[in-house]
Amino acid sequence: MKFTLSWLKDHLETTATVDEICETLTDLGLEVEGVEDRGARLRDFTIGYVKSAEKHPDADRLNVCQVETDEGVMQIICGAPNARAGITVVVAKPGVYVPGIDTTIGVGKIRGVDSFGMMASEREMELSEEHDGIIELPSGEVGQSFVDWLALNDPAKVDPVIEIAITPNRPDALGVRGIARDLAARGLGTLKARDCEPVAGTFPCPVSVTIDEDTLEQCPVFYGRVIKGLKNGPSPAWLQDALQAIGLRPISFLVDVTNFFTYDRNRPLHVFDADKIAGNALRVHRAKGGETLMGLDDKEYTFAEGMTIISDANSVESIGGVMGGLATGCTEETTNVFLEAAYFDRVRTAYTGRALKINSDARYRFERGIDPEWTPHGIEHATRMIMDHAGGEASDVVVAGAIPDTSRAYKLDTDRVQSLVGMTIPAETQRTTLTALGFTLEGDMAHVPSWRPDVQGSADLVEEVARIASLTKLEGVPLPRLSAGVPRPILSPMQRREVAARRAAAALGYNECVTYSFIDQASAALFGGGTDETRLENPISADMSHMRPALLPGLLAAAARNQARGFADMALFEVGPAFHGGEPKEQHALVSGLLIGRTGPKDVHGASRPVDVYDVKADAEAVLAAMGAPARVQILRGTSSEWHPGRHGMICLGPKKVLGIYGEVHPKILTAMDVKGPAMAFTLWPEQVPMPRKSGATRPALKISDLQAVERDFAFVVDADVEALILVNAAMGADKTLITDVRVFDEFIGGSLGEGKKSLAITVRLQPEGKTLKDADIEAVGAKVIEKVAKATGGVLRG
Repeated sequence: MKFTLSWLKDHLETTATVDEICETLTDLGLEVEGVEDRGARLRDFTIGYVKSAEKHPDADRLNVCQVETDEGVMQIICGAPNARAGITVVVAKPGVYVPGIDTTIGVGKIRGVDSFGMMASEREMELSEEHDGIIELPSGEVGQSFVDWLALNDPAKVDPVIEIAITPNRPDALGVRGIARDLAARGLGTLKARDCEPVAGTFPCPVSVTIDEDTLEQCPVFYGRVIKGLKNGPSPAWLQDALQAIGLRPISFLVDVTNFFTYDRNRPLHVFDADKIAGNALRVHRAKGGETLMGLDDKEYTFAEGMTIISDANSVESIGGVMGGLATGCTEETTNVFLEAAYFDRVRTAYTGRALKINSDARYRFERGIDPEWTPHGIEHATRMIMDHAGGEASDVVVAGAIPDTSRAYKLDTDRVQSLVGMTIPAETQRTTLTALGFTLEGDMAHVPSWRPDVQGSADLVEEVARIASLTKLEGVPLPRLSAGVPRPILSPMQRREVAARRAAAALGYNECVTYSFIDQASAALFGGGTDETRLENPISADMSHMRPALLPGLLAAAARNQARGFADMALFEVGPAFHGGEPKEQHALVSGLLIGRTGPKDVHGASRPVDVYDVKADAEAVLAAMGAPARVQILRGTSSEWHPGRHGMICLGPKKVLGIYGEVHPKILTAMDVKGPAMAFTLWPEQVPMPRKSGATRPALKISDLQAVERDFAFVVDADVEALILVNAAMGADKTLITDVRVFDEFIGGSLGEGKKSLAITVRLQPEGKTLKDADIEAVGAKVIEKVAKATGGVLRG
């Protein structure tokens, strides 16, 4: 929304500067996007006086002028018909940029005679379209800045142009009147009275107007009247200046009047050439579909069913609330005009404009909301302006439909400002503020003005009061504590656990990924998802149709993209939710990691090797430890199909308490997701890690035994298909008090053992607590180890 300072002062009596106005507008919520200083481009032009003018010796239409300037007398060659001695002119000296011709003036020769500048016309300075001759000033001192002369004698030519951003909830600010009202309410001036007396009709309106019954929702009311015997032509200078300043091109006086009120009062109007209305009747109705119209922009439009259109006896003549038609448009030959002021539905206007791809000032305002109650006043104001400048005689006003009732009132609770905004504003100040904004107060009820469709409740009244009072005066106050003493932790235990997992994974060298919670159906099906329960009703793309059942699909997709770009070695992790259903509580937190490639770059010492299951197992155990998982866990097998059947393990606290899974991703998964393997991964369930028994923040004392630990080695002959983990778990369970660690240190197959047999050697570490172990104690534990292993595996001690 653009307007000039002088245009604003037509509605606001103020002495405020442009800077003060701009600062106040932004504070009121009407953010200033820019201020155009129109005098800046004319700053280098000065005033000169033509002392003499003689015919050019080699050109009949050129004059050699001696012009007095602030730098002395200069010789300027000029071809303007009004160039003569004794006139005061505007001079562009060498080096001055002339915006109208996009040229910087220099010293040159014209037909062999030197010229040291230029005398400018209005079009060359972009002041108007006048170019029949150079500017002749009625006054001015030689050397005076032309901008300063304009500021004193014709300020509209150099008026600053202010542009503000309009939010969708403030359609009233699409008119200069609404902006002035806000500034006056803030105290930056006084709102001027700009009402006019209704123009009495002197004859019945010869053009009738009807609205179809099924169209009253789309066009509730239509005002119109004929003005006959007027003379159309160029607009007066002040109107042309105002429109040009905000970027509109003056067309003709009648059209310019409608554009003026569109910006002045947020009241779109339209003028028909009354002599071109077939049948002297206009009908507002819904389109049946297929009708066409040549618009004022010389483009043909075809209407869809339901659009609001205005037709005469022959054809469609206008698009309701959007654009008029070329056939009934006004020209300089127009002498009888039908003036329209109607109210069109916001939603229907928006749909029509969008479907036809028309962005007009009328559509922009109707779809945001104009003041329906000012419709009859708008036609009276426009009638008065037309008759004052173009003459003519007005008919009676013809009305179809009725003005929609937008009246509503809300209770003003002056104490809510403190609770909702945190500001203390006296009750009388609040009432004065609302009155200045156009609200009518009756007791504690505030009646909303018709130009404020955004006010829909008591809270909006508080917002208006606070906005005018200025939210910059709001002082920050610390929130009171809900309880005395040390405040409770902000993060929940599960949130702290997820933070610990992130820190641990990052410390291990993993890079965190944040992937979408939506994946394609095929990828979800690979990990046990992709069902209708997790399908999105309205996915943003076909590749994001389902909620993810796990985090690994996103990590594998990221790995595939990196491999395609030449990055072969990766360590990625993600912490986030996965979904096993479509209901709010059908989700669970996961921590997943992915290792692909080698442990490091190749080097001469051979330290680099491909990543394996033991790398990812160690990382999974480290992350679990950071989340507070117990140190003693069981490693079991038998998980879902996305893992390699012989190269994975489940980290458990029992057969039914799974803390996580680690291992190699199944090759079929890698093939389906276009990942070059092998790939090692882990998935942990933070919610399955038991909560600590003590909720305090203090750590327990470090417990170190002062007694020496004892290690004993055992070698068992077992069947070749017996897993080492079964043997280790059996030995660990022989005495849970003394045995602190069991590890495999050797495996032997073949030799004297025979077919189908192997030897597994383990080290059992015993840590006494109360007393030093005697040989008998150690032998007793050893016997228990042999017994447990034999029972679990059928193995015997190797001889």
